[in-house]
Amino acid sequence: MKELIDSFLDYLTVERGLAKNTVVAYRQDLNIYLDFMERRGISALSRISKNDIVEFMLFEKGQGVSPRSISRRLAAIRMFHRFLSRERILKDDPTNLIDSPKLWKKVPDTLSLNEVESLISQPDVRLKQGARDKAILETLYATGMRVSECTDLKANNVNLDIGFLRCVGKGNKERVIPLGKKAIHSINRYLQSSRPYFLKGRSSEFLFVNRSGDKLSRQSVWKLITQYAKEAGIKKPIKVHTLRHSFATHLLERGADLRSVQEMLGHSNISTTQIYTHIDKERLKTIHKMFHPRP
Repeated sequence: MKELIDSFLDYLTVERGLAKNTVVAYRQDLNIYLDFMERRGISALSRISKNDIVEFMLFEKGQGVSPRSISRRLAAIRMFHRFLSRERILKDDPTNLIDSPKLWKKVPDTLSLNEVESLISQPDVRLKQGARDKAILETLYATGMRVSECTDLKANNVNLDIGFLRCVGKGNKERVIPLGKKAIHSINRYLQSSRPYFLKGRSSEFLFVNRSGDKLSRQSVWKLITQYAKEAGIKKPIKVHTLRHSFATHLLERGADLRSVQEMLGHSNISTTQIYTHIDKERLKTIHKMFHPRP
């Protein structure tokens, strides 16, 4: 059965243009799914029924897997079976009548303005690495880019003269995002002092490089964010997209329209962006409770 996963993932990559990280996640989810079926004695995809898939979802729930993860796995399973049906490898699609588990949208963790300022001020810009790290933090907060988009950012896709960068996001979709003055200043400083030092005469298409002159990994950026958050004394849980969530929240709090924020974040569906409006509503409720004469 697992041989067909490779064909499906090739289809997602070549024809659908899905991001590498998404394809990797789908592979993991489908391997878990087929391992469960094999343990139940099901050795052929044609023998999988709707009830078997429901049993898989219930098993995952019993193992403590979150509803969000179960929903994501079901999405992978549904796409897999639709692919098999469309390619006429299977006659029927057992996922047709299965509903996705209803999920409460979790409001993302965000930082306050003071916390963002404290975080971004931690790198010592007198050091080569500090100047680079400052530029990375400023870029992430100024643009709301995903960390993977930041590490994939090409140097020739950044125009500091007009203050924009061109970002390639999920599904190889491009979008143009403005850069603020502070981010431009930090990137300029990094380009003048740190980047040539790291490259040591070599060339690289990527804007942000490590001390060996190679492309930075997502894990490296994640580590520097968590390290500076610790140094800033931030007690909130810091996740890989905390600055992205903070970017969106702070824009909406100051009156930005939802469509513009959607475009800058690269969301294909505005309902994904709408989750950030819940944060603003919670802030309004807090203010109301604090100041209304009859809270």
